[in-house]
Amino acid sequence: MSTTTTGTASPAGGTSLHRLLGLGFATLAMIGFCLLPPFEGLPMAGQRSVGILLFAVILWVTEAVDTTVSAVLIVVAIILLLGFAPDMADATRQIGIARARDWAIAGFSNNAVVLVGAALVFAAAVSVTGLDRRIALNVLARVGSETRAIFAGTLLVGIVLAFLVPSATARVSAVVPIVLGIIAAFGIPRESRLAALLMIGSAQICSVMNIGVLTGAAQNVTMLGFTQRALGQSVTWFDWFFAALPFWLIMTPVLYLLLWRCHRPEVDRIEGGAATIKARLAELGPMTGVEKRTMVTAAALLLFWATEGRLHPFDTASTTIVAIAVLLLPGIGVMSWKQAQASVPWGTLLLFGVGVALGMLLVTTRGAPWLAGLIVDGFHLRAATPFLIIAVMSAFLIVVHLGFASATALSSAFIPIVISVLQEVSRAGVPVNILGVTMILQFAVSFGFMLVMNAPQNMVAYGTGTFSGREFSRSGMMITLIGYGVMLLLAATWWRWLGLTTV
Repeated sequence: MSTTTTGTASPAGGTSLHRLLGLGFATLAMIGFCLLPPFEGLPMAGQRSVGILLFAVILWVTEAVDTTVSAVLIVVAIILLLGFAPDMADATRQIGIARARDWAIAGFSNNAVVLVGAALVFAAAVSVTGLDRRIALNVLARVGSETRAIFAGTLLVGIVLAFLVPSATARVSAVVPIVLGIIAAFGIPRESRLAALLMIGSAQICSVMNIGVLTGAAQNVTMLGFTQRALGQSVTWFDWFFAALPFWLIMTPVLYLLLWRCHRPEVDRIEGGAATIKARLAELGPMTGVEKRTMVTAAALLLFWATEGRLHPFDTASTTIVAIAVLLLPGIGVMSWKQAQASVPWGTLLLFGVGVALGMLLVTTRGAPWLAGLIVDGFHLRAATPFLIIAVMSAFLIVVHLGFASATALSSAFIPIVISVLQEVSRAGVPVNILGVTMILQFAVSFGFMLVMNAPQNMVAYGTGTFSGREFSRSGMMITLIGYGVMLLLAATWWRWLGLTTV
């Protein structure tokens, strides 16, 4: 005879017992690591920083607390543990609470955080005005009634919105009600293979375009924050787009063929499907003034992003801030601050800023270089080629991602270590392009293809009840393997020709 104890459900997911165990394990791991004997080449401050990283990773993997709460706990850990740690320059003194506090919030002074905040507000404007739904319906209205065409149109919507909506979750959230409307209009069960095909496709094309467009996901901007601080270099919107272009051009038809084969729908045609979509479009009425102004602002912003460093001196963050100012102006703006405040996921911004601060802390206290040395020695990278480094490190990041529900958290935890690894092998004589390879490895951070929990957009689609986690993973595993193969192909050809892999 066995008994089952059921805990109270929690907003963060799982049971209260699961959350307490996760939080307790994270805390014990952090304290235990900090109390270990000193490591050679690692200051006490660095050891405590690595302990805090361990604490953060366990919180993120177990989802013991909401990610926003985890950000607050990480700040507290930095202040308490680093505040009483010996100063690296003078071991007779402590770092001090004030200095540790400044380290804990230093990420918010990074212009990458400003870009993420502005991008989230811009995504809210596109959603509040209904422009995202209009774009999606306009695309789907032109594809016809065949299920193949509707599926292709769904993928196309994901591609188009990636350039206009700088939020992965917002993009999928715009498509979900439209797809559900199509399914409901024709009495198709939510558990049908057609519904699964459209929903899984919406989530997977979103992950592909997170790699294709710099402003498509917050984790990409996380990398920029670290490269600006560690290397004094950054990547422009166009350079990123040009480097990633072959990846999403290859992966889009792969998604189409693979998902169609794995989730082939019951019917080949939805009679009246196009008419239903057009009817929904007609319900929106003519394009409103706020939609037109949002569209014009989006087009101008896209133009400025693409010509950064070529036709003007404005960086991506600056142009996005200007666009937000225009969209909030009385008279010509498209929304009030009250609307923006209600629509922006501020917790994402808090997690982003603290994640950047944690990465900077690891570098400052020499924790990241110490971890990098372990990885370099463990994978024997000192005599490796840039291609082998990409192959090993991208596989490492893809596997590690299986435990993360947030690519932003994954980027915050590991990109500083990636940069330190590349600096270490560069000092060992490997002719690696540190900025270029960091960008390529950032692509691997967005590999949220395999598990439902690997990305928020996957969870949005999964929440519709149209597919099971097993169905998602069945095709997701093949997408991951093919995507990894495409990365290796591009590392040996396109990225090498662009000079991104070697110096």
